[in-house]
Amino acid sequence: MAELLTAFAAVFLAELPDKTMVATLLMTARTRRPFQVWMGVSVAFACHVVLAVVAGSLLSKLPDRAVAAMAGTLFAIGGIGLLRSGGAYVADEAAVALERLGAWRVVAMSAGAVLIAELGDLTQLTTAGLAANADRPWMVGIGAFTGLSAVAALAAGVGRALAKVVPLGVIRRVGGCVFLLLSGLAFFRVITGE
Repeated sequence: MAELLTAFAAVFLAELPDKTMVATLLMTARTRRPFQVWMGVSVAFACHVVLAVVAGSLLSKLPDRAVAAMAGTLFAIGGIGLLRSGGAYVADEAAVALERLGAWRVVAMSAGAVLIAELGDLTQLTTAGLAANADRPWMVGIGAFTGLSAVAALAAGVGRALAKVVPLGVIRRVGGCVFLLLSGLAFFRVITGE
């Protein structure tokens, strides 16, 4: 259960200020179909999580110190990326095209946009890193998918209200610090051999 909760928390914090949250919010605002946008985004996230868990499971075949070093590096890159990223976002132009589409086309377009945009994204790398260190990588997958889907649901349902209450920059900084902490813990394992 700890693996699921760790994956949920890490991925949720990383995805909350990410471009996909903003894209989901914009697609929802344009189409006025939050459920269909959420479904499409969740399908894309499920594909990404499966790829990440498989990659992480393959990484787990490497020596423990090598895996910890890779995970630490991935977390450090993610943490620095979150801390350095600016608060401005460019509007997702795909949202404009979704405005007049039917329900299933909204699902398909949302899935396609996120599937392409999120390939190799921070949350996918995070999931792979967590899965590489997990005894039960499938629990990491469930936690990561739940975290990603929760962010998509927030964006589709109450994204505008959240952005008014908690600035994305604050969320990004908190997430960056959490990632740097995870990186430090992974490198501690490398140094101590634990």
